[in-house]
Amino acid sequence: MFRSLRFRLPALFLVGAVLAGVVASLIALRLFQDYTRDQSVIELRREAEGLAQLYAESALRASDEGKAAPSFAAEKLELATGDRLFYVGTSIFPGQDSGLERLSEEAIGVSVLSGGKIVTFEFRPPGEERTFLAVAHPLRLAPGTPPFGALVVAKPKTELRDRWLTLFERLALASIGGILIAGLLALYLSRRITEPVLQLSRAADEIAAGRRDVTVPAVRGGGEIGHLSDRFREMAVQLAEAEELERNFLMTVSHELRTPLTAIRGHVAALRDGLVENPDDVAQALDVVSAETDRLERLVGDVLDLAKLDTHRFTVLTEEIDMGRLVERAYSTFTEEARRRGIDYRQETVATPVIVSDGDRVLQIITNLISNAFRWTPDDGRIEVALAAENGAIVVDVTDTGPGIADDEQERIFRPFWSNDGRGTGLGLPIARELAIALGGRIELETRVGAGSRFRLVLPAARNYAEVSARRSSSR
Repeated sequence: MFRSLRFRLPALFLVGAVLAGVVASLIALRLFQDYTRDQSVIELRREAEGLAQLYAESALRASDEGKAAPSFAAEKLELATGDRLFYVGTSIFPGQDSGLERLSEEAIGVSVLSGGKIVTFEFRPPGEERTFLAVAHPLRLAPGTPPFGALVVAKPKTELRDRWLTLFERLALASIGGILIAGLLALYLSRRITEPVLQLSRAADEIAAGRRDVTVPAVRGGGEIGHLSDRFREMAVQLAEAEELERNFLMTVSHELRTPLTAIRGHVAALRDGLVENPDDVAQALDVVSAETDRLERLVGDVLDLAKLDTHRFTVLTEEIDMGRLVERAYSTFTEEARRRGIDYRQETVATPVIVSDGDRVLQIITNLISNAFRWTPDDGRIEVALAAENGAIVVDVTDTGPGIADDEQERIFRPFWSNDGRGTGLGLPIARELAIALGGRIELETRVGAGSRFRLVLPAARNYAEVSARRSSSR
C-alpha cells in the first residue's frame, strides 16, 4: 500500500502543503512580531513624548509660581494606558514626589540622561519577573538645557506575546483547514491520475500474458497521461497487427515452401522409381524441378534480403547502369504472361540515362513493381512501364488498371508479410521500398479505388563514387 502511487501522490502533496504552511506561518509570525514591536515602540514614544512635554511645562510653571511639584497621577495614567510609568533622574522640587516610581540608570541598565535623546530598551524592574519594552524621554525645563531626568513608559512583553499567540492560533486553524482542503484535493487528483495509470497497467499485464484484444481506456482532458494512453493504444494495435502478420507469414511461407517441395518430391520420386523413361518426359520433369528450385531460392532470398535491410547490413554495389537496357530487361520478363492473359502491356522510354548504382538491386525493384502490377491487374487489363528523367532524378513508373488501394491500406502494403488477398509472401513491395531507400531513392504511390495504381521509383540522376562509398560504409 505504501509503495502505491495512489498513496504516495496524496502523501507527497500533503507533506508539501504542510511544509508550505509551516514556512508561511513562521514567516508571517516573524513579520507580525517585528510589526507589533515597531507599533508598540511608536505608541510608547508618542505617549512618553506627550507626558514629558506636559510634565516639563507643568514643572516650569510650578517652579515659577513657587507651587508644589506637579503630580502625574501615575495610577490613573497606568490604568488608562495599560503601561507602566517610571522616573529616572533628580527632582527639581526637593522633598517632593511626582507620584512616579523612581529608578536609577543602574537598575534599567541603560544611560538615558547623558545623551539627552529618546532611548528604546528592554529591562526588568526591581521586584518584577516580567521583561518590559520601554522608551525613556528626557525631561528639560527649557529647550537646549541639559535634561534633569527622564520619563520612562514601559509595556510588558507578555502583551506582545499574547498578540503573537493569538495570531499563531489563527494561523494554526487556517493551516489545518488548508491541509484538509489540500488532502481532499490530493485524493481527487490522485484518483484522476492513478486510475488511468492502473488501467494501463492492467492492460499491459494482459498484453504481457498474450492477449491482444485489450481495450485501452481513453483518458479525458489529454495531457501526458492521455498521450501515454493514445501511444499505448497504438502499440497494442501494432502488436496485434504484428501477431497477425506473423501468423500470415508462417502460413504463407509454409504454403510457398510446401508447394514447390511437393512438386520436386513428386518428380524426383518418379525419376528415381523409373516411372518416367521417355527422354522428353525426363527433361520436362527436370525442368519442373529446376523451376521449383529457383522459386524456393527466390523465396529464401527475399527473406534474407529483408533481414539484411532491417539490420542495416545490406551491401550496395557501385557500377554504371544503362537504365534503358535495364528497364527493357525487366519489361521483357513479363511479355509472355501479358500475351497469355490478354493484358495491354506497354513500355515508354522518354530518356535513356546512365547512372551509378547497384544494377541487380535496381532490376529487382522494377521487377517487383511489375510483378505486383500483374498480380492485381485483371485479364484484358493494361500495364504500362515508363522511363523518364526529370528534376535531376530518374523516374520509373509502373501503372496498372487494377482495383486500386484504399487509404487505410496504402501504408500496410509496404509492411513485410502483409497480403490483402492472402496469396504470396507480401515481401515484394517492402523489399522494393527498402532497396530504393538503400540506393538513395524512394517509391511513391498514386492510387484511386476502382481506377488502378501507379508506383513510381525515383533514383538520383547523378551520384558519384564517393557518395556511394559513404552510403556503403554506413549500411554495413
